[in-house]
Amino acid sequence: MIVHINHIAPAKTKRGALRQAESDLGALVTGCMMSMVEDGILDPQLAPSLRVHLDWIHYRGNFRDPVIVRRTTDSRGRTLPLAEIAVDLRQADAATIEGELLQAVRSLCPGADNGHSHVRLGAFTPYRDCLMWAFNRLFWQHLAEWEAASGKGFEKALPSGSSDANHPAAVADSARRFWTHLTELERKHQAPSEIIGLEIGVGTGARAAAWLDRFKEYDAEAHTGFYDRIQFILGDYSPTSLERALAAVAHHGPHVKGVALDALNPLKALMPYRFKIMYVHSTNTYDNLPFDDIVRRDGRLYLMEVRAYLTESLIEPLCRDFGFSREDLPAVVERLLTGGPAALFPGARGVECWRHIWEAFKLEERLRALDDYEEDHVPPGLNRTHLEDLLAEAPDDVRFHISRGAGESFANTLPLLHPRGFLEVQDIFVSDMNDYRKGFRGPGKLDGSLVTWVNGALLRAVGARAGYDVHFAPFPYRPGTQTTVLYTTQRD
Repeated sequence: MIVHINHIAPAKTKRGALRQAESDLGALVTGCMMSMVEDGILDPQLAPSLRVHLDWIHYRGNFRDPVIVRRTTDSRGRTLPLAEIAVDLRQADAATIEGELLQAVRSLCPGADNGHSHVRLGAFTPYRDCLMWAFNRLFWQHLAEWEAASGKGFEKALPSGSSDANHPAAVADSARRFWTHLTELERKHQAPSEIIGLEIGVGTGARAAAWLDRFKEYDAEAHTGFYDRIQFILGDYSPTSLERALAAVAHHGPHVKGVALDALNPLKALMPYRFKIMYVHSTNTYDNLPFDDIVRRDGRLYLMEVRAYLTESLIEPLCRDFGFSREDLPAVVERLLTGGPAALFPGARGVECWRHIWEAFKLEERLRALDDYEEDHVPPGLNRTHLEDLLAEAPDDVRFHISRGAGESFANTLPLLHPRGFLEVQDIFVSDMNDYRKGFRGPGKLDGSLVTWVNGALLRAVGARAGYDVHFAPFPYRPGTQTTVLYTTQRD
């Protein structure tokens, strides 16, 4: 049996209370597992192929129960020897952890069930096809209703309580860099007559408004005449976000326009602007797009598959409060995702029911061994060679994201760039494959939505294929932030 310590809890001092509590729980977990080996509870045939993972999931919301079991299967669904028990030390309770571990071990015995009474929602699928994406779409389509029920804007639900997109100094510096870039091009007679900017994923519109305000100021101070030539496009697929953003930039009048677009393929909605856009910005869009998880254990690759369920502890109150039976719940979820909250109950009660369902929504995981010929997990625009290059950079034993949604969006944005334009993305990136073994990288469960870190190394491969170098720079404007800035330069 191998124990993996995947993260150390944050602490201001070496012996901080949080660090001590985690250490005590970790010792309790390993002690319990050793006792089960000594007492013959853990099958000696199973122990050599069992991994115990100690995690620290730092998001307030969670798709995982405190203790979960992961089995492995082959491509036909037959069970393989490798098994994992994963413990989230942030959720774990010293008073109950021994019983939860005992239940997990017993569930690994041949013919045993997992001892839970969850309501399962469908079959195992790769993360890219998980039911959580339907909930994510529902959130953005009915954002105003969710915010009215929660009493706060969606940015307040972010782990930091706000978005780095709107940091005044960051916005001002971005506008200044673009203005400086145009000045240099103008001096060389290389600036286009029409200057087009684009923001993908507009949030509240606060950033776009502030950016245009600053750009206009710099232009007016230097009398460069760029503002008169600029057209700024706001692109989003949330009707609520787009409406709010256009209201926020209304004082820029004819210089702005809104476009409904799918972040996975901006090019489709903006084909007339191919090779024309000088500046593209996005913040916290890539971290909300589909991905897959790949796991390497003992030199073998596995695809992480998930199955959605409603956790047993919240089923009884959900049924009691809204008049459902357990048997009703899968159909209730389908009705919600197809018709929105009004398909359940009119008005605020439908949104309240939606919120309760999301609270109960969890994911169980299993590892499916990948066959040598499989390529479904390889993102569009890349091939198995690129994945092998990523694996060459990665530790021998690792779990990492294939950020296929981010890669697809990136690949479908680069053709919009003018030959002298550039892309600027603020997000949470893993730029070094080794960082995947240093902590939990998602998905994190937010208030109605979700977030996951983006594989920056994969985006480097996508950019190189399109003729761009991809660079990562720290976000220096807020101490302790996890935000990184990606920017592109065209290769010579």
